[in-house]
Amino acid sequence: MRSFVDTNVLLYLFDQDSPERKAAVQRIFRIEGSAGNLIFSTQVLQEFYVTVTRKLAPPLKPARALEAVTTLLKFPIVEVSPSLIVAAARRSQTDSMSFWDSLIIEAALKSGSQRLWSEDLQHGRTLEGMRIENSFLQA
Repeated sequence: MRSFVDTNVLLYLFDQDSPERKAAVQRIFRIEGSAGNLIFSTQVLQEFYVTVTRKLAPPLKPARALEAVTTLLKFPIVEVSPSLIVAAARRSQTDSMSFWDSLIIEAALKSGSQRLWSEDLQHGRTLEGMRIENSFLQA
């Protein structure tokens, strides 16, 4: 099953303060990553780099963060295009959600993902056949 990963989930791979969440994301990467089912977007990679080098405590050194981004480039990447931006702006208006969340959803849909791993979006909601799941609510 193709699965898109939101930035807020990806960050836990490097968060030393949340060992249970880190383990949950490691499990996703071990199972779905090894099967080639994980997908990211340029937005996720950008947000990831900025967050792990500036907001994570302790922050990653820029060289380590760049190494992580380079490793993630081995997975399929959805590039944020002008048409994706327009679709996200429309969704943010029709679904009353933030533009950035809408852009994550639109990228996930464009990738053909059946699942979107996200900590912030509504767990269990289905959008155009794609289910949003919070990896930290999984048993």
